[in-house]
Amino acid sequence: MSTALLASNIESFARQLRAFGLREGDPVAVVLPNGPEMALAFLGVTAAAVCAPLNPALTRSELEFYLDDLDARAVIVLDGADHEVIAAAVERNISVLSFALSEQLHDAAQITLAGNVATSESSTKFDESVALVLHTSGTTARPKIVPLSHANLAASSRNIATHVQLTNADRCGNIMPLFHIHGLMAGLAAPLSAGGSVLCTTGYSAPHVLGWFESERVTWTTAVPTLLQSLAEQARAHPEQLPSKPLRFLRSSSASLPPLVMHDLEQRFNAPVVEAYGMTEAAHQMCCNPLPPGERRAGSVGVAAGPEVAIMANDGTLTLPGVIGEVVIRGKNVTTGYATTDAQINERAFTNGWFRTGDQGTIDDAGYLTLTGRLKEIINRGGEKIAPREIDEVLLDHPAVRQALCFAVPDSRLGEQIAAIVVAHTDATIRERELREFASLRLAPFKVPRRIVIADSIPTGATGKLQRIGLAQRLGLDELDATTAQQPHTAPTNPVEQLVHSWWAEILGIKHEISIFDHFLDLGGDSLLAAKLLGMASTELGITIHMLDFFDAPTIAAQSALIEHDLNV
Repeated sequence: MSTALLASNIESFARQLRAFGLREGDPVAVVLPNGPEMALAFLGVTAAAVCAPLNPALTRSELEFYLDDLDARAVIVLDGADHEVIAAAVERNISVLSFALSEQLHDAAQITLAGNVATSESSTKFDESVALVLHTSGTTARPKIVPLSHANLAASSRNIATHVQLTNADRCGNIMPLFHIHGLMAGLAAPLSAGGSVLCTTGYSAPHVLGWFESERVTWTTAVPTLLQSLAEQARAHPEQLPSKPLRFLRSSSASLPPLVMHDLEQRFNAPVVEAYGMTEAAHQMCCNPLPPGERRAGSVGVAAGPEVAIMANDGTLTLPGVIGEVVIRGKNVTTGYATTDAQINERAFTNGWFRTGDQGTIDDAGYLTLTGRLKEIINRGGEKIAPREIDEVLLDHPAVRQALCFAVPDSRLGEQIAAIVVAHTDATIRERELREFASLRLAPFKVPRRIVIADSIPTGATGKLQRIGLAQRLGLDELDATTAQQPHTAPTNPVEQLVHSWWAEILGIKHEISIFDHFLDLGGDSLLAAKLLGMASTELGITIHMLDFFDAPTIAAQSALIEHDLNV
């Protein structure tokens, strides 16, 4: 689609929204799958109202929360879609607009919106300058709404395009979801602002992505480290699929990129990898490593790439180079504050005009920022403050470990204990005891993880970003102490529990009695043994239990309930 045709389609979209009575300041929830429809909807809604992209995979209750919190005036879905957000919207008298996109991308009238907007006065929940609203992750508290203005988005687009030297000859292979600030700004808005092209996937597929890069003549891509690691593994397994013309560069953001992965990517793709640092409140980019001939520093998120970036001490003063403190930012791409009626939230978020990111780090004499942890992720073990990334790096030094993520587990005596989840390299065998012994040779005793979960993958958020906060709960470790200390021994009470009990005894090699409330990991289980158990369920009962569901149900009682549900469906 040409630039002129794209502009015409955006105006067509905006004109139809205005015809429905929607105006600047009106929040419009967009619930669309990845692809050109989502990209056009984002651009079209921001031209007429306030775009609020929501993850289509959200549960009904989550969708209801976001619709209520946004005070949405309308919801946009694909024409013919059968999505839970429709019923949630109808219950709230929120208008549902169906979006159809012609397969013929040469007609300026290809965009069609159908529906009726409920007759009511415009909510104007947001100022007319607001273009995009996103929620923070909400891992520790109620999610906060981040309003981003047209000026914020324009500044961020220019910052990204300038720093990686985008031109109209560049073709971005956007493999990020378009309900996330990373995919919207770095993968869509920035390349368009430079006059370049954007190819939007309908969904990331590791076996097909390299061929897609080749067929679409992709010149660069941006993604979270987990997706980039998947690219590296695909390139390692199928080097013949690598693009015949190397990418100009690969960009990593939204999480820490392990140095070994960075080096592996550069060797496989014969292209530089630049690690960037972004967050929603900054309309994405804050720092980025420079392209050659500039110095790319593995382990650093680079230099300021748009806004001003500094390190702030606890007393609100800015520190000298080399001193660790909180990373703070200010600039045209930074939000002016959360959309909240609680003034204290914004008072805590800003100090002397600087937005406090909540990240801990240090800036050296050359201006390179190195993140040392997340202030909210710092583990407090009986008064000992532990940076999770330090433990990550030790575990990643083990030759069998491909990924590692340390996190806090609640502890009734010490407040928090240390745990970690690791993924082994293909064909590598690893045991928890071996890893703990390895870590004990490199860490002080109080830093050695009390529990290490061996898994096939590390659970991520909807955007693919690794999240420490909340991981203990997702893995069933948040109630570890409570279940083991307070639950009395309970024998199986029905045939399904008896069957699962027998599987556990066989797989774990345990001769003593197992309680249906015992935790699989407490008894020496790991992902390899879990896979055997899931195989038994498949062979003997003909049902499939996914690994993540297994970790969400780590006791005999919970797994039996899961099996009974599957058998009765």
